[in-house]
Amino acid sequence: MLFNSYEFLIFFPIVTTLFFLLPHKYRWFLLLMASCYFYMYFVPIYILILAGTIIIDYIAGLVIEKSEGSKRKAFLVLSLVTNIGILAVFKYYNFFIENINAVSSLNMPFLTILLPIGLSFHTFQAMSYTIEVYRGNQKAERNFGIYALYVMFYPQLVAGPIERPQNVLHQFHEKQYFKYENVVSGLRLMMWGLIKKMVVADRLAGFTSNVFNDPGNASGTSLLIGTIFFSFQIYCDFSGYSDIAIGAARVMGFKLMTNFNKPYHARSISEFWKRWHISLSTWFKDYLYIPLGGNRVSVSRGYFNLFFVFLVSGFWHGANWTFIIWGALHGFYLVFAIISRDGRQKVIDGLGISKIGWLNNAINVTTVFFLVTVTWVFFRANTLKDALAIFKKFLNIPSELTQVFHERSLMTLNFPRNGTFIVNSFMIIILLELIQTLEAKYRISETFAQKPMVFRWGIYITGIISILFLGNFNSNSFIYFQF
Repeated sequence: MLFNSYEFLIFFPIVTTLFFLLPHKYRWFLLLMASCYFYMYFVPIYILILAGTIIIDYIAGLVIEKSEGSKRKAFLVLSLVTNIGILAVFKYYNFFIENINAVSSLNMPFLTILLPIGLSFHTFQAMSYTIEVYRGNQKAERNFGIYALYVMFYPQLVAGPIERPQNVLHQFHEKQYFKYENVVSGLRLMMWGLIKKMVVADRLAGFTSNVFNDPGNASGTSLLIGTIFFSFQIYCDFSGYSDIAIGAARVMGFKLMTNFNKPYHARSISEFWKRWHISLSTWFKDYLYIPLGGNRVSVSRGYFNLFFVFLVSGFWHGANWTFIIWGALHGFYLVFAIISRDGRQKVIDGLGISKIGWLNNAINVTTVFFLVTVTWVFFRANTLKDALAIFKKFLNIPSELTQVFHERSLMTLNFPRNGTFIVNSFMIIILLELIQTLEAKYRISETFAQKPMVFRWGIYITGIISILFLGNFNSNSFIYFQF
């Protein structure tokens, strides 16, 4: 079920109302059944795969807690292999077969199966449970239904945030009370998420799809605009989902972790990854980077660990070389930033830029946005060939703009939409960033409740009107559902 669908508009208030009407001891069952229905709305049969992994991980958690030595580790490995194995079959099998067939005379068959929606998300959440039990940071959950709900909690089931058991499991045992401030702030966050998704992301999607799905017939300028648009499309699409998920949970009294924190305000690539998809970046840090040795090893090994983690992160996103290169580029950025740190600082100090705070910040933010946007080309392109063709088209931009100047017509740029659409879209993006800048500076959401009722409802009505008149009601799926 999609958050931006009419079905969810009915589903959410019914489930939430029943949640508060039922006695506490029955609420977990309601949420579990609602989550099953929510997941089965996509492809019902895949609930069996999810149920199988839940049973295995539930038993593994109990055995790990009671066991010692090699037996304890063996059950952890069994749990991890099961989860990774299912992920490998459904998500990566055809990728490996395609590449094996390409470099050999073999003609191995492909699997004609659909990827279960959100498989990577709930797989990683399940893995974090058994790892934390193994480490002794989490008690094994005795109530099978509560553990199943931890994996399947509908707000964050298919696209995160990827929660840790320490944050969520105890909340399902605690009685959640109806609190007006939770309901209001939760609904407000959900509305903001819908604005991001329906007004911004889905608005930009038409333009980006046209240029990225047919780069050969697109001009370099339109591809550049499409790449910038995609940077904001994917941010508003994914962070919009997270806002709705966190808001829906908050209405019922549950607290989910923050998943995005204005990532395009970052002043370094390292800071970007502390602001973007936080639940995944911290997952890789805690369960892959640190176990590899982190930066507590030799310098060269530390560089390798950092690069390898982002290479794996790229592969996590999709079974395509484009995603692997996307991850590798971010890994390269981070390693290069460390190697060049002292040299870059000397240049900045020598030019006197470091003494002008606003200029230094502006240069850093612009540079990070540029570097991240370059990587989005690989993330969005359908194939590696398309990505390289897009970069080649970028080289034509100077000649295209020269032609526009001579002919005094934008028609030569072959835009898939008219100029008014492009200008309006940039204005919406600027407005979005302005709102987020004001929020970061003045903590608008924290002081909102203190404003007069007329002011608050004026903002609410404005938000609703913007969704009704500017939003896309085609129930477009969220980008990260494919992962």
